[in-house]
Amino acid sequence: MKSVLLHIRDDRGAESRLQAACDLARYCEGHIQCVQVRSTPDLVAADMYGGAVFAPAIVQELREIDDRLRAQVEDRLTREGVSWDWRQMEGEAVGSLLRAAKLSDIIVATLPEGARGDFKDALPIVADLALGGRTPVLAMPQSAKCLTLPGCALVAWDGSQEAAAAIKAAIPLLQRAQEVHVVTVEEADKREFPSTEASEYLSRHGISTQLHSWPRDGEAVEAALLKAITALAADWVVMGAFGHSRLRELVFGGVTRRMLRDARVPLLLAH
Repeated sequence: MKSVLLHIRDDRGAESRLQAACDLARYCEGHIQCVQVRSTPDLVAADMYGGAVFAPAIVQELREIDDRLRAQVEDRLTREGVSWDWRQMEGEAVGSLLRAAKLSDIIVATLPEGARGDFKDALPIVADLALGGRTPVLAMPQSAKCLTLPGCALVAWDGSQEAAAAIKAAIPLLQRAQEVHVVTVEEADKREFPSTEASEYLSRHGISTQLHSWPRDGEAVEAALLKAITALAADWVVMGAFGHSRLRELVFGGVTRRMLRDARVPLLLAH
């Protein structure tokens, strides 16, 4: 993972994103692409009673806020001693980040914790980034302090194309992990030996794994997976991102939706 795209925004997840990007860049001897999507004063456009006359002043204030943030982040990255560059874009956050990520190996974004209350809360864009592009997403919990590398990794395996894409994207990190647990959640009322294909694939890349068939005990798959993360003390999780067209369904698949809402460890997602 030599090219790490870092979403730049002044919110409560900014520190965890920046630290994770630095951790990745140092660990993989990579480069951080800082992408700052310029703020837009949407509230002005909706004012039909003269408020638009304030648009230039509001735009200028937002630009100054963005410029101050850029200076702060650049100073921090210089002190961190990592390779980086900076790109500013105009427009909507998800589309801008996906356009910028065409030649990135991974996007670092934030998993918000709880409902968004104000502007300082991180944008809930992980879902759209994971489903909307071809670049894997490292979703950092808003309150996370760092990305623990090499650490203990959990690979959620169900034989799907999405899970396979996530495993392939994570190979550079899994090759150096201290432990790798491949977890298959048992189907309801069935106790079969889990598929070995993921472990066999990883072994060809020099990655030793521990294979687990995790019992559901009458619970949903996502509940069992969350229990496995805790029991195995996983530092980060590799999993496929499941979803459907927004024209047909407005939500992620149940497992992905629950993980994005409740997981408190970094998730490496691919679709």
